[in-house]
Amino acid sequence: MTGDTTNQLPLADLHTAAGARFGAFAGWNMPLTYPAGVMKEHLHTREHVGLFDISHMKLFVVSGPGAADLINRACPLDAAALEFKQSKYTFFLTETAGIVDDLIITRLGDERFMVVANAGNAAADEAHLRALAKDFDASVEPLDRVFVAIQGPEAAAVIEKAGIATDQLFFMQGFEPRADWFMSRSGYTGEDGFEIGLPEADARELLGKLLADERAMWIGLAARDSLRLEAGLCLHGNDITPDTNPVSAGLMWAIPKDLRAEGKFIGAAALAKILAVGATEKRVGLKPEGRQPVRSGAELFDAEGNPAGRVTSGGFGPSAGHPVAMGYVSTPLAKAGTRLFADVRGTKVPVDVHALPFTPHRYRKG
Repeated sequence: MTGDTTNQLPLADLHTAAGARFGAFAGWNMPLTYPAGVMKEHLHTREHVGLFDISHMKLFVVSGPGAADLINRACPLDAAALEFKQSKYTFFLTETAGIVDDLIITRLGDERFMVVANAGNAAADEAHLRALAKDFDASVEPLDRVFVAIQGPEAAAVIEKAGIATDQLFFMQGFEPRADWFMSRSGYTGEDGFEIGLPEADARELLGKLLADERAMWIGLAARDSLRLEAGLCLHGNDITPDTNPVSAGLMWAIPKDLRAEGKFIGAAALAKILAVGATEKRVGLKPEGRQPVRSGAELFDAEGNPAGRVTSGGFGPSAGHPVAMGYVSTPLAKAGTRLFADVRGTKVPVDVHALPFTPHRYRKG
């Protein structure tokens, strides 16, 4: 269903020509699957290269003498300590330390940073940054770019064949290789991969070259979800929300230790309090017994039938070869191997707490 309020991707015609089946996601009409189907798309990305149109996500440039100070106020991050080209995973938090959005921020220059935000939060994120920027000598500029992710073990080879050098980047780095282009090396699949933001005309030319390579194929949102779930990566709105905090979510690795005590970011006091007391629940991997997936929203119970937590993401893991899920369980139950039960339409499905990720990460770190 697409109404007047649904955004269309700039390259929608390419996806239609490729046989995409579309659906609504975060206010956008997105390709969900292509004729190959979610299983083959998923496995192709793990074995070769998947191309993802992520133009629904938003790129902002934050620049000016006060850019680092603005980011430090908005996020639990020491922006001035980032090296040029260094990317960091971080968040916007509420005053109660809830996760408003998760972001990747890259230092592009002395006073220039790139912020990559999620589609569903893009408008709110921009308003939030602009409101905070009034207190700093900094500007916030949303970019109008096509944004493409190229993911998989052969990603670097395919991009290089298309004429773009990749040797300047390792995992969690980004830069501007030419005017109006942004290129990073991170990935939401657990595989090595790149993200390129570029003008539409350049994107069409680049994709023509990439798709001419038999190792590369379009991958839809359904396989993007199963890939990131196997990799144990959070989806904002499901696994992390304004009602969850970085301690419960197991994301404190993203917050520098000195900032936990002395940070001036929004939510710092609340986060320090949660750390002092300890989280009441923890995000964990969940492996259902048998072949039936356990979906987001399913309630979890312990062996005695007491409420134990909830599933926030779930589906089948084609590479893992079994159903995979993530969710929150009360802290005493958050040990790998703990047997719980998920309520699936009145049936109690056995579910074991499982270490994350379900499939190993294969990022290119050096």
